[in-house]
Amino acid sequence: MFSWYREISAVERKTFWSCFGGWGIDALATQMFSLAIPALIVALSLSKAQAGMIGGATMVASALGGWIMGAISDRIGRVRALLFSIAWFAIFALPSMFAQDFQQLLVLRALQGFGFGGEWAAGAVLLAEVIRSNHRGKAMGMVQSAWAVGWGGSVVLYLVLDRLISPDMAWRVMFGVSFIPALLVVLYARTIPEPDSFARRKTVASASRFSELFSIFRPEVVRMTVIGALIGVGAHGGYYALMTWLPTFLKTERHLSVLSTGGYLGVIIIAFWFGCMASAHLLDRIGRRYTVVLFAACCVITVLGYVFLPLNNTAMLFLGFPLGFFAAGIPASLGALFNELYPSGMRGTGVGFCYNFGRIVSAVFPALVGLMSDRMTLGAAIGLDTALAYSLVVLAVLALPETRGKDLAHDAPVAAGAARTLGNVAE
Repeated sequence: MFSWYREISAVERKTFWSCFGGWGIDALATQMFSLAIPALIVALSLSKAQAGMIGGATMVASALGGWIMGAISDRIGRVRALLFSIAWFAIFALPSMFAQDFQQLLVLRALQGFGFGGEWAAGAVLLAEVIRSNHRGKAMGMVQSAWAVGWGGSVVLYLVLDRLISPDMAWRVMFGVSFIPALLVVLYARTIPEPDSFARRKTVASASRFSELFSIFRPEVVRMTVIGALIGVGAHGGYYALMTWLPTFLKTERHLSVLSTGGYLGVIIIAFWFGCMASAHLLDRIGRRYTVVLFAACCVITVLGYVFLPLNNTAMLFLGFPLGFFAAGIPASLGALFNELYPSGMRGTGVGFCYNFGRIVSAVFPALVGLMSDRMTLGAAIGLDTALAYSLVVLAVLALPETRGKDLAHDAPVAAGAARTLGNVAE
């Protein structure tokens, strides 16, 4: 499974671990907030609506950060953008532990969110351009598994602090402690050289102005952008439609409490890790398109089983593994897929937009479940809405060419050959 790692160079390994660490920290900080919500409601006198607003503002800021920092990485370089994003997050991690009210925490978490999204976009492009093409899918899928590692780390840290100190202090320590690993990642990654494709493009086309936020809507690439955005919408929409309403469905219609148990959470986290690992190997074995289609179809089947089969607590616990497994496979595939759709001069912008546009628009799907549940059962609404989202993923990805094995290291500069590059992909 890991034999490919022995074949890559020292620079590739360092890039891999830098991105792995960055994404793990993102997950750590993101999941910390979810775990800390009950304590925050008491300590800062927050309403549930205010807690939701903080989470929503963080998500929107993260999406904007991904698009903007992706574009900036096309200007100043992948490594610089990655380091800037992680440092940005670290700078606002410390003040957040001293927040005294709703307004302060809202602003600080939103600023942190900008760094979350920026780190993913810059890191995804950096890793895609550094790792050799025959191992790109494996590397990017495995780096996505860092989310499970950070998620698990946040749960362990929460349990430890909850036992050692008061709840009011525990959430503050949790928010502040993420500064330390972020600083370590910055120090570790600061000597990574820029990918050859970026250095060559900067030399050949330094006067180019194609790497702007809206360059991805130019005629030669707009089709890729629209399809990529639809994939992002479906992938995130299916996930959020399920995860937003599944706890309510299980408690109100099935009268189950399995989601409140630590065992269920552990199963989901472990399954997510295994799903990323499986996707990583399938990406380089059967290709980008078939991997995404396979996981999307399995997501639909698993969700329909969740909402329509008569399951008890024990069965629901075991079915949690395939649910987490298949839900992980799609996001683990998007980094490799999106990177291979764009030429180097607009790659960061394109990757950042396609992934994060989906995160914002995906808010429609949970809302649609609520509207549909007025006319049918909640379970049926979840099943149909999720099936719609993942069907959108399948239809969109089948409209793309298979890009497995594309050489990003020798990509043509945008100023000289954006259209020619995309023509080669389509062939």
